[in-house]
Amino acid sequence: MINKRIFNMLGYVLLFLGVSMIFSAVWSYIDNSDDLTSILNASLITSISGLFLIITTQIQFLKISPYITIKDTDRVDLSHKDGYTLVTFSWVMMTIFGSLPFYFYGGPFENYIDAFFESISGLTTTGATILAFEDYSNIPRGLMFWRSFIQFIGGIGIIVFSIAILPLMGFGGVQLFRAEVAGPVADKLTPRVKQTATLLWTIYFGLIIIQTIVLMIEGLTFYDSITHSFTTIATAGFSTNPNSIGAYQPIVQYTIILFMLIAASSFSLHYLAIRRGEVEYFKDREFKVYVSLLLLFFSIFFIDNYSKYLFREGIFEEGLRNSLFTATSLLTTTGFTNIDYETWGYTSQTMIFILFFIGGCAGSTTGAIKIIRTIVVFKFLLRELKKLLHPKGVFNIKIGSKKIPEEVVSNTLGFYLFYIFIFVFAAFIFACLGLDFTSSLSVSASAIGNIGPGLGEIGPSQNWQNIGTPAKLLASFLMLLGRLEIFTVMLIFSGGFSKK
Repeated sequence: MINKRIFNMLGYVLLFLGVSMIFSAVWSYIDNSDDLTSILNASLITSISGLFLIITTQIQFLKISPYITIKDTDRVDLSHKDGYTLVTFSWVMMTIFGSLPFYFYGGPFENYIDAFFESISGLTTTGATILAFEDYSNIPRGLMFWRSFIQFIGGIGIIVFSIAILPLMGFGGVQLFRAEVAGPVADKLTPRVKQTATLLWTIYFGLIIIQTIVLMIEGLTFYDSITHSFTTIATAGFSTNPNSIGAYQPIVQYTIILFMLIAASSFSLHYLAIRRGEVEYFKDREFKVYVSLLLLFFSIFFIDNYSKYLFREGIFEEGLRNSLFTATSLLTTTGFTNIDYETWGYTSQTMIFILFFIGGCAGSTTGAIKIIRTIVVFKFLLRELKKLLHPKGVFNIKIGSKKIPEEVVSNTLGFYLFYIFIFVFAAFIFACLGLDFTSSLSVSASAIGNIGPGLGEIGPSQNWQNIGTPAKLLASFLMLLGRLEIFTVMLIFSGGFSKK
């Protein structure tokens, strides 16, 4: 039986989501656009649904209902199962209700599956869109703002927000933190989860505010500045322009490169730098590998596509910028584009496909596998080679000076294998649904990695509209898996999950 408290907390999640739609309605009111009614109706339905869950569960909790299974004397904290259930259900419910502004408006979202797809793509910070080039000029600013705002919500996770606020109402949050922050080692910044979540959101808000100000100084409107800041810090990828970041001047592109790099770095390192004055970035093994990989892919892109223009005026800077932007956008799983990289050479396109799997640092807003897991797997393989040479030797896996527990190593290997298996199986299903070889692999990798653009039918100059409804539903499920790092969702479907 599902803990009644889960429904209570889901109510607060929906209430927050419903109220947050008002921010989008403000833009619709300013423009006097025809999406105002759609957004307000969606806000009203979502808020009432949230209040209904809150009131109903409170009545049961107060023992007014005859069907009471929770006592006042029960411990307030949630179990691990409850945490995983709440996290998964929260994302599903947010997706369903978050799609209502799109669906009520209609237009390119008149099919509910398309509205649902856009919603889950935003909340999981994937950035895959069904919008065609001409749709951008027809959709009002209010709805486009909601499209960016749901990526802001999904960026660091509404559950992390919840564990900062809901403890004030008597709910514990350790289990939620473990379910949402599902890296190899959940590194809490402070001993208290509530304080941790608050610090994470403080850093998150601060980066958005700084980037918004910088972009406005560089000539963007407040609207374009804040929407792109939402999606940059969330490493998400929705843009209000059909040409994405390629529509803006070079200085804007360099600014977004910088903030993508910051957003994909561990927030614990930002905390140490901001609050304690300890600049530990280049003392952290994962960060050093992160920067090294960025430079490697940037160099490959530049050499493969622009080295012949080395001394041609104008092309040199453009080549550096395009190479650096693409490497940064895909490594951080942001998914912004400033060029159609499918026009590049085959070497570059192969490297682009590899980038779909890597991701940024653990403890950031990025998707995909994460660099720290790749480091652990690489060190595991080296250890196995050493064991072949020295069968009786004892070799520990270390990152820096820290020994990695065998349990963590085992979990990391399991995650790696599970991730690759799901990717391959999903790619096979996409092929069965009619997608070509390149598109099948690309859609599977992009969806589970929360990337956004890919290769083939979902290339940077294309969209996800034409992959078909069954493929969109499967891709939606993969996005959820990727955002919650597989295990959180898959545990719900495991045979032993419902057992006590």
